[in-house]
Amino acid sequence: MNTRPRLTRSIPFWLLVAGSLASSAAGAVILIDKLGTMETALTAGTATGVEVYVGQIWAVLGAILIGVGAIGLLLAFTLGSLRAFATPREQVAPVAESFDDEIETEASDASATTEQPVLDGAAR
Repeated sequence: MNTRPRLTRSIPFWLLVAGSLASSAAGAVILIDKLGTMETALTAGTATGVEVYVGQIWAVLGAILIGVGAIGLLLAFTLGSLRAFATPREQVAPVAESFDDEIETEASDASATTEQPVLDGAAR
């Protein structure tokens, strides 16, 4: 019997997949928006420094978010493939007696069968 839950039922796995997809989608929206704004401003000849230079930084941020999302999805796929190769753990049968119980049982048996010597002073 497999004691580990299936990967499809793992909440952290699905958080990784959802977070990766959200990061990629947000990065794509930022990248397309800023590049579109820069293109129209540069083509029209009305571009300002804010549109050009700040737009480049926002476009780089969008590209980074897309890359982070792609890395997250690759990690999720790697986890899925490694999980397919994992062998299930075998269940170990519980031990009926512990080691301490055996020692106490043997000690009580030994003391019950051994006669205590009688001291001369205590016998009177």
